[in-house]
Amino acid sequence: MRIYVKVYHVQGEVLVAACDEELLGKTFREGELKLEVKERFYKGELVEADELGKLLEKATIVNLTGERCVDKAIELGYVDADRVLRIQGVPHAQIAKMIW
Repeated sequence: MRIYVKVYHVQGEVLVAACDEELLGKTFREGELKLEVKERFYKGELVEADELGKLLEKATIVNLTGERCVDKAIELGYVDADRVLRIQGVPHAQIAKMIW
């Protein structure tokens, strides 16, 4: 199962945006919440979900959308399952690492 991953380097930060392959380009709404899985933000390299771990190690900011991406981050201990936002059933998680 593959995911799209795009890495940004901005002002000393490493931002990783990742989404499940089939979610790219879709929009999800629930109440006041809206989640747009925009190609210009998420569409980078298409990789196996298992490759996400090495990118999360280096990232300081992370945006994850989809079951495979979020589940992998939970499995690796980067995301608390109780803190995952779901919009129309689609999981979304964000990570900000504090580096001292």
